[in-house]
Amino acid sequence: MSEQTKLGSSLLAAALALPLTVQAETPPERATISLKHLDYLDSQPDADRIRVKATALNVVAPVAGEWSLGATLVHDAISGASPAYHTAALTRMRDSRRAADLEATRYFERASITAGASVSSESDYLSRSGMLQGSLSSDDQNTTWTAGLSVTNDDINSNNKVARNKSKHVSAALLSVTRVLGINDIVQLNLGRSLGTGYFSDPYKVFDQRPDSRRNTTLMARWNHHLPSVKGTVRLGYRYYRDSWDVRAHTLETEYVQPLPGGWTLTPAVRLYTQSAARFYVDADPESPFVPMPPAGAVHYSEDQRLSAFGAVTLGLKIAKQINADWQIDFKYERYDQRSGWRRFGAGSPGLPRFEARSWFAGLSRQF
Repeated sequence: MSEQTKLGSSLLAAALALPLTVQAETPPERATISLKHLDYLDSQPDADRIRVKATALNVVAPVAGEWSLGATLVHDAISGASPAYHTAALTRMRDSRRAADLEATRYFERASITAGASVSSESDYLSRSGMLQGSLSSDDQNTTWTAGLSVTNDDINSNNKVARNKSKHVSAALLSVTRVLGINDIVQLNLGRSLGTGYFSDPYKVFDQRPDSRRNTTLMARWNHHLPSVKGTVRLGYRYYRDSWDVRAHTLETEYVQPLPGGWTLTPAVRLYTQSAARFYVDADPESPFVPMPPAGAVHYSEDQRLSAFGAVTLGLKIAKQINADWQIDFKYERYDQRSGWRRFGAGSPGLPRFEARSWFAGLSRQF
């Protein structure tokens, strides 16, 4: 089902993302081809749950002096069993997803415009999206303003026949400003807004009936500070999320990039996360072995633990090696640990066991 395969694609997108910079309004001087592989596994005390193996190929190339083209191909393979309610597992499943993204950017003296389209297909889910983004830099190139729009249309036909000919539509907008404060500091502020309508329920979960709309707002701030004495860089970020389902989430992350002799780079990272429960989330009963029934007369309800109140910690380490001017390899490992008792700004949802996940990335890139 798409929730798990979206996880794989979002992790790969993060692995392929560039660090915070004020982007020059010029096309890349050289083409770059990158190959990334992800292996993800989550688990609870009783058993492993979901395993995702995903491979992505990304190419970015300058064209005709004023353009660049970018393309990404992704293949996900998913296996395992996800919770049907709270922690009880479904019958084991196996699925795969294929996705493709294409972007074209036109560069001007102090501006750029990017248009893109993507498609993702699996046995029970078809997603198509388009985006348009523009950026404008100040005369001194120290400030860049960015605005973007995207539209996504999904078709859902679950393999268990619960959801047939269902659809979902999501429109999103982004406003961003990036500012160079000095030779050692750069900051960025992003504001995002998303409006979705259609089928949001999970047809593979027991007692899951969600609203047919979801609106969310995201505010993110990032700050990079370079340390000339050790040639390292500290990257700090904070993200606030709220939506119409009453989920409120805070994310605080930091990573430190340290170049080493011989072309090596080490990047340890820590991410702290906390969220409140959706207003229609049904708590587990730690005193009862039975599945709790939705409240009498409830129109919307879900026992999906991802909509519960919890806190989480992610620890990661990335190792990269610049082999020569053309080749680079990198490896990243992350460990995720989620507990209801770690929730901040309120109590966590009761009756949920510890949830863990680990992921590793391996990448190879070449410029030519």
